[in-house]
Amino acid sequence: MSLSTSILLTIALAPLAGCLLAGFLGKFIGRAGAHGATILGVGISCALSFYVLYQLTLGGAEAYNQNIYTWFQIGNLNASVGFLVDRLTAMMLVVVSFVSLLVHLYTIGYMADDDGYTRFFSYISLFTFSMFMLVMSNNFVQLFFGWEAVGLVSYLLIGFWYKRPTAIFANLKAFLVNRVGDFGFLLGIAAVLYFLHTLDYATAFGAAPGLLGRTLQITAGTQWDAATVICICLFVGAMGKSAQVPLHVWLPDSMEGPTPISALIHAATMVTAGIFMVARMSPLFEMSSTALSFVLVIGATTALFTGLIGIVQNDIKRVIAYSTLSQLGYMTVALGVSMYAGAVFHLMTHAFFKALLFLGAGSVIIAMHHEQDMRYMGGLRKYMPITWITMWIGSLALVAVPFTSGFYSKDAIIEAVGLSHRWGAHYAYFCVMAGALVTGLYTFRQMYLTFHGEERFTVLAQHGHGGHGHDDAHADHGHHEPGVLAHAPKESPWVVTVPLVLLAIPSLLVGFFSAGPVLFGNWFGSAIHVDPADNVLGELGQDFHGSLAMALHGFTQLPFLLVLVAFVSCTYIYVFNPAMAGKIKRALNPLWVVLDRKYWFDTVYFAVFAQGSVKLGRLLWQAGDKAAIDDVMVNGSVKLVHRIATSVRRLQSGYLYHYAFAMILGLILLLGGYWLMGSGHMGSVLAGQ
Repeated sequence: MSLSTSILLTIALAPLAGCLLAGFLGKFIGRAGAHGATILGVGISCALSFYVLYQLTLGGAEAYNQNIYTWFQIGNLNASVGFLVDRLTAMMLVVVSFVSLLVHLYTIGYMADDDGYTRFFSYISLFTFSMFMLVMSNNFVQLFFGWEAVGLVSYLLIGFWYKRPTAIFANLKAFLVNRVGDFGFLLGIAAVLYFLHTLDYATAFGAAPGLLGRTLQITAGTQWDAATVICICLFVGAMGKSAQVPLHVWLPDSMEGPTPISALIHAATMVTAGIFMVARMSPLFEMSSTALSFVLVIGATTALFTGLIGIVQNDIKRVIAYSTLSQLGYMTVALGVSMYAGAVFHLMTHAFFKALLFLGAGSVIIAMHHEQDMRYMGGLRKYMPITWITMWIGSLALVAVPFTSGFYSKDAIIEAVGLSHRWGAHYAYFCVMAGALVTGLYTFRQMYLTFHGEERFTVLAQHGHGGHGHDDAHADHGHHEPGVLAHAPKESPWVVTVPLVLLAIPSLLVGFFSAGPVLFGNWFGSAIHVDPADNVLGELGQDFHGSLAMALHGFTQLPFLLVLVAFVSCTYIYVFNPAMAGKIKRALNPLWVVLDRKYWFDTVYFAVFAQGSVKLGRLLWQAGDKAAIDDVMVNGSVKLVHRIATSVRRLQSGYLYHYAFAMILGLILLLGGYWLMGSGHMGSVLAGQ
């Protein structure tokens, strides 16, 4: 049995149809028509994605790999629109469509008072279409199209409130940083074409063993292994999209966009594209242990050091943003030890609980009249019970408490790294283990500052309507004083809370039911290739005796004990002795400054690359454009012509006798020249005689 081409086309194109309707006809169909069209499109894609997953898992359907349309063909090289839909793709389709559908529903409540309502729905539907094209592609050209499309739409969404300077700065930053990564990605695709003479996945993977022993000279006298060059270049692209150090700086600033898009970017779409791409390219990455060690070290560094920054953040969304960076580091570490199935499994579970946390944070922001600083919150659990409970579920999954989905994916990664013998594995093991403590610290700190303890906000006696509606209310209508609310917080409407509940369910349960087959049951089949010598997941699976036993065993392991230490510490500090937080900050002030300045990445990038580029441009303009071109070529030629014209103009006196004299003088010179030429000719004749 094979999958239907029409079904796959519908999955990809239904969100695009909704996007076009909301974007071009939004003024005619209104707000209800815009969100109805986009939700219907994504809903159809979601239902069909579940159907495709069912067919591939239980229905006996085979993987689909066909070209739909040929874009161009040059000799043996052709670029096509085609779909490769196997279990890896099917899982991504379900995750992307399900989270996107809930984000669409949530947006109805969150963006209710925003003037760009229909435009926002058009953008997020286009974002979903772009991600579908990326994950369903069967060739590098279409992959690059989807890759760039999600980057473009993220630029539009991060800067959605274009009147806000910080939003424009953030989207430009994201765009430029991703261009750095995409340059490496494009070089990797070019190297694939150069060495393997194809852009089709299946053909390239089949020819991959031919890379053994082949080299590439990048610098004089130095030969680089071809597979290593290809994989590192491809991974540089993943570093940009999946925000790995040092190309991570754009992701926290993407919080300038509306909260629904923060959830969509951070949970299920753009940042997971890099992880998915490396998993899809596993036949190539398995050819280079050097490239995988590079992936491993970058991921481990990201997992620990970006998580540490989350501890000192006070903006509720930025805490979750740095959490995303850290968790992406865990996924990258899994890729680095050839645990591709584990990386994708953590991608799936993370999508559910991270979307839950972002949407929960958005619910809090609505209730707090768009106050995002946790120092002015506290005690919200009695006002917002549904948001409180669901965010605790997401937090427990994030810190990997046994039986939650995050436990099965995250702890499996930690154990697999401990079994790996790849270069860099010891460093990575320390980072991911320490990361368990760090994750607990920033997560429990966030929950206690937001929902527990005393109320650190004041409700005005005269209830007003200021400062609510949407995030850019600050810029458009003026913002209230920190911690001063027009009226008491209250639970969000059902279009906000229902998605929270629907995301809380898989955050709790999906790991328990899927850990066995996905992690240890070779569920992905031929979609992922692992060298038998590096199969740490297979080695780990020998001790797997079911999800229940794994969870019970997890209570005795070091990661859970570290989480327990974080829980006890945060409970004491933020519930029983809040004054201690200030004392700890003062005692650790040097470290606090380092984390608060984010290791000075932004400062260095701004001083070296941003300002340096501007200064270099001005220097080149002064020396080249202005001096060589303007002053010499343009202005210089004008001045030369002007001087010649001025001199010649003096000969034009206007007197008739001057012109008669010039004509006679010219005639004499002409006759004299003719006579001299004639005499010379006669002389040569006589000499010849």
